[in-house]
Amino acid sequence: MRYLFLVIVLVPAIEIAILLLAGQTIGIFPTIALIIFTGIVGAYLAKQQGLATIRDFQERLQRGNMPGDALLDGVCILVGGTLLLTPGFVTDLTGLLLLIPAPRKYFKMWLMKFFKNRMDRRTITIIR
Repeated sequence: MRYLFLVIVLVPAIEIAILLLAGQTIGIFPTIALIIFTGIVGAYLAKQQGLATIRDFQERLQRGNMPGDALLDGVCILVGGTLLLTPGFVTDLTGLLLLIPAPRKYFKMWLMKFFKNRMDRRTITIIR
């Protein structure tokens, strides 16, 4: 919970500082244009990657395979698209990394480790 609080407080503060710096450096209108551009690119990438993930999910189900990897892709794409629609450069960069397949695999590995550790701790608690 304390990490969530830090993220909720620190990320907007960092975003505001970077937006102010960008506004002073390249100007207000180019900064606004850049934010709008990343939002449009993010929406396009999220749609493209989301549709590909849905197709992959359906194909895996039709073959009788577990679509776990496709589910993690879907989570990453959903979070990435949301971050790209949020104004700011840090959230845009993070969202872009979640939408591009090559860097997304590292986020998926981290998510799998996170969920596995949570499940292992719950299993130990239930057994006791």
